[in-house]
Amino acid sequence: MKLISLLRRALLLTAALALFLTIPGCGDGAAETKKEPSGEQKPLIGMSFDSFLIERWQRDRDVFVSTASELGAEVNVQIANGDPEEQISQIEYFIQKGVDAIVVVAVDCYGLAGIVKKAHDAGIYVIAYDRLVMNADVDLYISFDNEMVGTMMAEALVANLPSGGNILSIAGSPTDQNVAQAQQGFDAVIEQSSLHVVRQEYAPNWLAETAYNVVNKAIADGLTFDGVRCGNDDLASQAFLALSEHRLASDVKLVGQDADLAACQRIVEGTQLMTVYKPVEKLAKEAAEITVRMIRGEKIEASTTIFDETYNVPYEKLSPIMVTRDNIDEVIIDGGFHRREQVYLNMD
Repeated sequence: MKLISLLRRALLLTAALALFLTIPGCGDGAAETKKEPSGEQKPLIGMSFDSFLIERWQRDRDVFVSTASELGAEVNVQIANGDPEEQISQIEYFIQKGVDAIVVVAVDCYGLAGIVKKAHDAGIYVIAYDRLVMNADVDLYISFDNEMVGTMMAEALVANLPSGGNILSIAGSPTDQNVAQAQQGFDAVIEQSSLHVVRQEYAPNWLAETAYNVVNKAIADGLTFDGVRCGNDDLASQAFLALSEHRLASDVKLVGQDADLAACQRIVEGTQLMTVYKPVEKLAKEAAEITVRMIRGEKIEASTTIFDETYNVPYEKLSPIMVTRDNIDEVIIDGGFHRREQVYLNMD
């Protein structure tokens, strides 16, 4: 009888121990090895920026990350600091990490086709943000109508320069495909006008000081010009500095894009003719929403397509807005992009 009793106790202890080990969280490593059902996993997004030298990029990052977080996604942000090889390494890291999607603001729009293919082979969506990645067949390109940006710059100069006037043109980085798109729009208008581009330069890696040097050299070379077209407002700030040193800031018409605060201040002061405002909050919010929907398997219908020199890729195209002294209060201040006291800081 004692033997039977002992056997029964042993069996009860064994059963109790087995039940204990099946309770979630009990036993070594049970909680750590348990995976969430696939439908409940947080979407993981890798985001690689060219750099934060341009004022707007931090706005893009903040809105994208906050919107994605509200939708239940996690975003890992990396900054390439203008180094194309560093950006490739960052995307490689995202692939190894097993993210669901990669959003990239390309340093070199022609240098990422290989790494995009590697991401696609790993089952990862790739979204080209603001700048088109060439020959890569990205899953989506989301940006503004960059050709229209150039068109608006040219139209402002045509309307405000004397007939037969000369323009100094300082475009952005030659590795940024947006620059080529804006150039097309700019050239198409200028070619139909009486204005002349007397010098065309580019700013590698969007280095703002390039504009300062170009303007100074043009003046030293004896060129006369009535307007300066800059690829963005960061370049325009340096062009303005050079013009100011030669006491030409009020006479030469200056145009740019991005609606940087300094540019908006110059517009109300009368030393910059116009800027092109691109509602980056709308762009970043829409990009985050589309990326999360894409990860969750929803079908995305882009507004149009664009040719990346090899493939026609989906293109979600947003509209830019020309900002001048006439509409800056309505567009920039009432729209909440900059505060009135900031824009009119030097006018009070």
